Amino acid sequence: MTVPERPVRGGRPGRRFDLRATTVTFALAAVALVLLGWVVRMAFDVAQRRPAWVFVLVLGAVTAALLRRRARSRSFAARAAVRTTDALAAATATVLDELERGRAEGVERACAEEATVVVRAEHEGLSPDEFEEAIADLCRRDGCTEVEVVGGAGDLGADVLAVAPDGRRVVIQCKRYADDNKVGSQDLQRFGGTCFTVHGADVAVLVTSSDFTAPAADYAEWCGIVCVNEERLRDWCEGGGPAPWERLPPKGNGTEPSERALW
Repeated sequence: MTVPERPVRGGRPGRRFDLRATTVTFALAAVALVLLGWVVRMAFDVAQRRPAWVFVLVLGAVTAALLRRRARSRSFAARAAVRTTDALAAATATVLDELERGRAEGVERACAEEATVVVRAEHEGLSPDEFEEAIADLCRRDGCTEVEVVGGAGDLGADVLAVAPDGRRVVIQCKRYADDNKVGSQDLQRFGGTCFTVHGADVAVLVTSSDFTAPAADYAEWCGIVCVNEERLRDWCEGGGPAPWERLPPKGNGTEPSERALW
């Protein structure tokens, strides 16, 4: 008896396994996961300062997930992984830049606020070193660069050195005195003997937490030293008065007292 032969259905040829392409895909996916974890960790730190960036990062994550879902073929998956990695790297760099900028702005504001608080405190409670640091902070707040506290033994009369916003060299001597102890002419003479010749000051300033005697004020007007007493120091600190280097009448001709007034 003859048995009829059944026709064999043509099977669909299987797709060949490509080990190299699979390895590359898994490697890219691993890199993307590492970067994603890093970005998530940074996002928690940034969220407290820049809430808007949380929305940007979430939007980027959703976009990456959609691209991943649409990656059906091997070549498209590779391209999507590369694009996702680049996008995550760019987002991370942007977040880090914004975080660093926010920290810098926070430090600058903190320095300005600290300068205001310190100088407005009772001067009797500040040590001479703290008083010098407070004056240096005020200089930084008002745009000075290269601010340096140099007070101490052998300072030759200079406690704070700075460069004003217009490029002039500012030399400041600080006198943290009690209210009943005024700065006398001898203090001004010692400072006047070094501020211009030794330190090369374009603007010489003597700041005190008390006041100046009349002879001291006369000497300062004669040789061109800007005097800042307690009242004017508070105005400077609170923004009610200009910085000492902002009001300088023209220099005298050397034969007569210059017309520089007390600041």
